[in-house]
Amino acid sequence: MNGEILLRGKNITRRWGGLVALNQVNVELARGQVHAVIGTNGAGKSTLINILSGEFPPSEGSVELLGHDVTQWQQPKRARAGLGRSYQRNTIYPTFTVFENCRLAAQATHQRPWQWWQSAAACKVSTTIAADVVARSGLTDLQNLQAGLLSHGQKRQLEIAMCLATKPQVLLLDEPLAGMGAEETDRMLMLLDALKAEHAILLVEHDMDAVFRIADRITVMVNGSVIATDAPDAIKTNRQVQIAYLGEH
Repeated sequence: MNGEILLRGKNITRRWGGLVALNQVNVELARGQVHAVIGTNGAGKSTLINILSGEFPPSEGSVELLGHDVTQWQQPKRARAGLGRSYQRNTIYPTFTVFENCRLAAQATHQRPWQWWQSAAACKVSTTIAADVVARSGLTDLQNLQAGLLSHGQKRQLEIAMCLATKPQVLLLDEPLAGMGAEETDRMLMLLDALKAEHAILLVEHDMDAVFRIADRITVMVNGSVIATDAPDAIKTNRQVQIAYLGEH
């Protein structure tokens, strides 16, 4: 059901010694929406996505995933419960084909330790999932190509395909458009638009043109705090946001 809240961060605070990286941050991700988080370097965006994904716990506050309190859950457990994420750096297997990368990702959630003697290609479940996510990500024509030979934008598409292979309901995407040209950006935005009907998507991104094209809601962070969360048109006209981030005086 669109609009259903799938991931919720409540009053998230993170301290590193005397440094407050996040200060009472609240965020809600709903199915059917792309929720962008923007802010200058050091605003706390990466810290937020790391806490939501389970890389490290908050100093205060809580995280709910699909109605469960997952604050103390490690990242693998959150992934198995329906949370997927991509990173700023490429996390593909460059010597494997596009299809093999996706099949490996699918196998992570469909392990068969009792069938260790069988070839991975014999697993119909992971093979079917891989074929599906390759097609959904627009990589069918490239599925037999070594992943290391893909363009930068295609590698980012592959990372999302691998993420989809774990069957997530929530996607946390950390700067998926970084380094892309206009054509690759358009392709990625089309993919995200197609995915959002079935997922809640958090997008951390610096490309403001792309953010305002794709986002349904935008959260603006400054120095670890949220200064505004609203629809894109309201964010554009928010005077505090204009002064703090969009560069107007």
